[in-house]
Amino acid sequence: MSARKISFYTAVSVVIANMIGTGVFTSLGFQLFDIQSVFGIILLWVVGGIIALCGALSYGELASAMPRSGGEYHYLSKLLHPFVGFLSGWVSVTVGFSVPVALSAMALGKYVNEVYPTLNPAMLGCSVVILITLVHSFNLKNSAKFQNIFTVLKVLLILFFIVAGFTINTSQPISILPINSLIPSESWKSIFSPAFAVSLIYVSYAYSGWNASAYMASDIENPRINIPKSLFWGTLVVMILYVLLNFIFLYTAPINELKGQVEVGYISAVHIFGTKIGNLMGMLIAFLLVSSISSMVFAGPRVAQVMGEDLTQLSFLSKKNKNGIPVVATIIQSAITILLILTSTFDKVLVYIGFTLGLFTFLTVFSLFVMRIKKRELSGIYKTFAYPITPIIFLLLTGWTLFFTMQGHVKESLFGLATVLVGGIVYFIKKNESQNEEKKVR
Repeated sequence: MSARKISFYTAVSVVIANMIGTGVFTSLGFQLFDIQSVFGIILLWVVGGIIALCGALSYGELASAMPRSGGEYHYLSKLLHPFVGFLSGWVSVTVGFSVPVALSAMALGKYVNEVYPTLNPAMLGCSVVILITLVHSFNLKNSAKFQNIFTVLKVLLILFFIVAGFTINTSQPISILPINSLIPSESWKSIFSPAFAVSLIYVSYAYSGWNASAYMASDIENPRINIPKSLFWGTLVVMILYVLLNFIFLYTAPINELKGQVEVGYISAVHIFGTKIGNLMGMLIAFLLVSSISSMVFAGPRVAQVMGEDLTQLSFLSKKNKNGIPVVATIIQSAITILLILTSTFDKVLVYIGFTLGLFTFLTVFSLFVMRIKKRELSGIYKTFAYPITPIIFLLLTGWTLFFTMQGHVKESLFGLATVLVGGIVYFIKKNESQNEEKKVR
């Protein structure tokens, strides 16, 4: 592998590491407030996986046709309008990566705090972010090795957790089949309820990261082929692990103990292994979250870098070190992350970022239709499987989730829209400044 290029396996690793993290080890407790059916919960994670797979297949074609770093910023700028692209980039630069990193660091702190109550969760989270930022600020090859090692350890730990869960002696009396539920009709009702749609925002956040390798296309070997493949295989692996892992959580721990709790993995581990080994597993899950933090610190600054290359006023974001690392963008993202760790609450921030990111993945998949109809000159090697059914499924399910999230979580949704609005104001200020500078030159 070239010292300045990322292999297919590292690209898959980045996708898996971006996805497996805070969401799957924290969000089940919030879903159980509204959905008590095991069948409904498992189906929730299956539907979330289908949404992610449809999104990954759709992004694969966009990435193959336009193999440049930047993700949604690049695609929306080219296919819809530079203004829409800027809004997407604004969200990515300010909160799109920094908030998920903050959530992972906060979850890491909570898991460690369960085992060592004297440690301050926020300070621990901040320390881990700073350390990983240093790792990814010098050399791309070393960053790739660090990411690959931690991702392999993460997957092995999850597989061990799943296998151990199935061998537990005292499991919970549950079934994933609705016909075996105490009130079968309630299982089906929950699926078509607004609560199911709102819970999908938690699940969608847990699956977020399925588009990770698209953000760093310029750093990947043979991106027209490797990005679509990495998006698909990374997402499929995670979908299988997520469904099994959530079943194990419900299979090993009582629903009443899991409801409303952030550290559901720790609670399940104590039931599987006992308190002593459960504490060790809690620490290993915290260790596992290092991979999630690392992958987002690794991928996120590439969006800011591309914006800096395109926009003169933001050129400072494009500055790289001698090894091609966007150090300024990396430091800024981590600084925002640390501020969020010190000032934010977990559950409300999770809904806020899930809603905000959902807006732009929706627009990006929609732009695939624009490319097929109006931008036929943009043609990649890969074509979306089962087009147009695949992107339509994504748009319908994501739109349904966003609609009911706005109804069920008004404040968080408005904060998301406010973030976009601020980006719009910044865009027009910068645009006017550019026009005034051009007039002075003339």
